[in-house]
Amino acid sequence: MKLLKKIIALFLAAASAAAPSLCLRLNMPRVPRGQALDLSQFTMTWNDEFDGDTLDTSKWGFTWWETMRKGGYWHEDMVSVRDGNLVIRAEYLDEPLENRYYEQWHDKIDFDPYKPGYYTGEVNTRGKFEQCYGYFETRCILPAATGLWSAFWMMNEGVYQIDGFGDDGTEVDVFESMYYKDHWRGVDAVIGGIHYDNYGPDSKGDSIGKFFLANDPYTEYNTYGLEWNPDEYIFYINGVECDRLSTGGVSDNPEHLILSVEIAGKDGVAYADRHGVDKITKTPEKNWPAEFKVDYVRVYQYNAYL
Repeated sequence: MKLLKKIIALFLAAASAAAPSLCLRLNMPRVPRGQALDLSQFTMTWNDEFDGDTLDTSKWGFTWWETMRKGGYWHEDMVSVRDGNLVIRAEYLDEPLENRYYEQWHDKIDFDPYKPGYYTGEVNTRGKFEQCYGYFETRCILPAATGLWSAFWMMNEGVYQIDGFGDDGTEVDVFESMYYKDHWRGVDAVIGGIHYDNYGPDSKGDSIGKFFLANDPYTEYNTYGLEWNPDEYIFYINGVECDRLSTGGVSDNPEHLILSVEIAGKDGVAYADRHGVDKITKTPEKNWPAEFKVDYVRVYQYNAYL
């Protein structure tokens, strides 16, 4: 399997170098081959190195009220800080966890009580930190199990405005992982992109496509970054540019940060979906439970904007 993986990696690297546009058209992973990031033009404005053994609630919260999320549930008990990492665990639970926000949220029309199923979590800086423009980076190890979808992304309320443009607010997915395969892990790719104009029939967006990593993202740390300026979003892996987007206009509103893991599926039922995951199984030999380990999150601002 390791030999096959190396052969596939070499093939993808060669294909990406020879015909990057063809790889994009065929939805094949590409290798980052752009400019290296120049951090000298930035000053750090916010960071969390996840030292200690508890989540810093002055920086992160669980303000996303949802219980059900895709094919599973989000719960704060699935989030911890351990060994210098933020850890978001994914696990199948036969007994539902307690909903500590029932009195606050149960009267919402789309509130769903916790049930047996797949549990994982998210943290965000909503109401605690947000920034417009700059460079945003995380260093992490992706959760190694079929059906899991980890991400580092940014949001603001303007994303829900339907006006044909993204300059009032855009969901920016610095990276998303949804290509793990239990039986054939030849891809090891992540994807990045943007979404705006809400999430219904008017929703719009764009993607940089899949990008192949030289370092195994399920066992080794890699960095994923986004440079955001008034003209475009520039995506990076391990400090090397992947691609650029400006579709719909670049957001000029401050956005907060989100780290999350989701379960492929719908309405709390886990199953393979359009994101390319295989059938989900909870047997121990298939790497369950799984963990998304985040070494740090760092945010910088252009020196010219300070």
